[in-house]
Amino acid sequence: MKKTMLALATAVLLGAMPVANAQWVVIDPTNLAQNLMTAANTLEQINNQIKQLQNQAQSLMNQAKNLTSLDFSALNELRAALSATNQLIQQAQGLAFNVSQMEAEFQRLYPDSYTAAISGAQMATDARTRWRNSLEALRTATKVQSQAVQNFASDESTLTDLVNRSQSAVGALQATQATNQLLALQARQSIQAQQLQITQDRAAALEQARIIAVQERAREVRRRFIGSGTPYTPQAIDFYGN
Repeated sequence: MKKTMLALATAVLLGAMPVANAQWVVIDPTNLAQNLMTAANTLEQINNQIKQLQNQAQSLMNQAKNLTSLDFSALNELRAALSATNQLIQQAQGLAFNVSQMEAEFQRLYPDSYTAAISGAQMATDARTRWRNSLEALRTATKVQSQAVQNFASDESTLTDLVNRSQSAVGALQATQATNQLLALQARQSIQAQQLQITQDRAAALEQARIIAVQERAREVRRRFIGSGTPYTPQAIDFYGN
């Protein structure tokens, strides 16, 4: 290709030479060929440099896209949903969620056995408190269930936004950030499931403890009724003054 260009250029130059006084201008073909080759090499180098600059510009554009941050965050919505469920648990009535306080109350209200020092009125009061603890635990569990249902609509909207933004991400950073937020949504739902499981298990445990305490109270009432073993003497009962 280069030889063909040189030949054509030489022919054009020779054909274009003016004739002056019937004399030909002497041209060195070797020197002309070298000049043409130098020009061709220079042009090729310039083209290569242009291509390199174009590649560098494209690389910078790709890097800019990859570093473009996602202009959306679902963090506030996720934290709000967790906070709402956590508030329901903190507002729960009945047996405390605090470990040390709960242990002291549990030992008092759900004793292994009753002593003679505990009056019948106190046992009745404790039984009423245990019943209320079971009721409040069930109420808390149902509240957390209702909150979880309310969060479903918000989760669906958040999931749709994150998936759309992940699919339309212009760079690696946006795709990564969208994926991280999807993982955060999954983690929030997992935490909510744990919260719900805790409240349900708590209600079941308190009800079982209440049943055991009822059985122990019945045993103590029966023991006090029977006394120390003195036989019971039947007595006539006067109904309606007869």
